[in-house]
Amino acid sequence: MNFKKLFALCLLSSGLILTSCGPKAFVKGDYDDPEKQNLLNDSWSETDMQKTVESLVASMVAHPVINNAKKLPIVMVTQLQNKTSEHIDTQSVMDMVRVDLMKTGKTSFVDKEARQDIADEYNYQNSGMVGDETKKGPGGQTGADFIVNGRLDSIVQEVGKEKTVYYKITLNLTNLKTGVISWSDQKQIRKYFKKKSVGL
Repeated sequence: MNFKKLFALCLLSSGLILTSCGPKAFVKGDYDDPEKQNLLNDSWSETDMQKTVESLVASMVAHPVINNAKKLPIVMVTQLQNKTSEHIDTQSVMDMVRVDLMKTGKTSFVDKEARQDIADEYNYQNSGMVGDETKKGPGGQTGADFIVNGRLDSIVQEVGKEKTVYYKITLNLTNLKTGVISWSDQKQIRKYFKKKSVGL
């Protein structure tokens, strides 16, 4: 075998080795059950969010301030502080809190995020483009009775091949008139992981 053929064979072999060792692309997928537990890695997952929200919403609506209310409390869901080292979409967590609370039929909501859109629409409707019989204006909105906010904390411990990840979410329901916290509860999650030995 001459030098040129040997060199070409070496290049081809190197390319095959690099290709086999390179990152794999996900080229085929299928739908999965979003309710199924997800422990693919040690990060915050949709399972953590679902379990947390389900527990805290059930606790909140069982409290007398909600459960025994003579009229539907008007609630505003605000922010969840992320005190973990992970990038977590806390807005998604609070959106799920709002949706699950609304499904209970025991609360009504005002949307903090929609305020600017509402103000813009007031301006448009009062610009002369909308008939007097249908236009809306400031001064008629319903004020919230309570706000829901909270905090997400985590503790990560790793020794050798073992690792635990602990999450704690605390939610508060605060009376806007008095500033008093009417309800507060927390959900704790602890996950255990063990590293696999990777052979060559």
